[in-house]
Amino acid sequence: MEPLALPSFLGISSCAPDGMPVGFELAPANVSERKVAAEILERLPVAARTILADKGFAGRDFEAMVEQMGARLIRPDRKDEPRRHGQLGAARQWIESIIDTLKGQLSLERHGARTMPGLMARIAARILALAAAIRHNQLAGSWDRSLIAYDH
Repeated sequence: MEPLALPSFLGISSCAPDGMPVGFELAPANVSERKVAAEILERLPVAARTILADKGFAGRDFEAMVEQMGARLIRPDRKDEPRRHGQLGAARQWIESIIDTLKGQLSLERHGARTMPGLMARIAARILALAAAIRHNQLAGSWDRSLIAYDH
């Protein structure tokens, strides 16, 4: 039996500013990113929070949904719209670093699962391991999400 190909699935994770995973969703790749993100946000207490997202989350409907939840959406401005937030370079670098941790250190794209339940279990276990490592670091006085000490 061949491993499942993750590119046929869309995985979206929601993380706290320190990189702590707070929600994730696994959906077929043909499902809209915004729909999957909306499902995650509906399960999280986002009132009075700021949601950082990429340009793919542009749109009145998505922004209105976030506002109805009592949160604020910040994303890079598109070229065809008035300037509101700019390019968010530093925030984008921070977000990409968290994504790199999820994809790189956790090997989410090389999961080796052969069934859908296996895929879900492997991804959930890896995200839980990241959360445990971050919490361990916090209790040890470090606010780092590095897993270097755990992956040797």
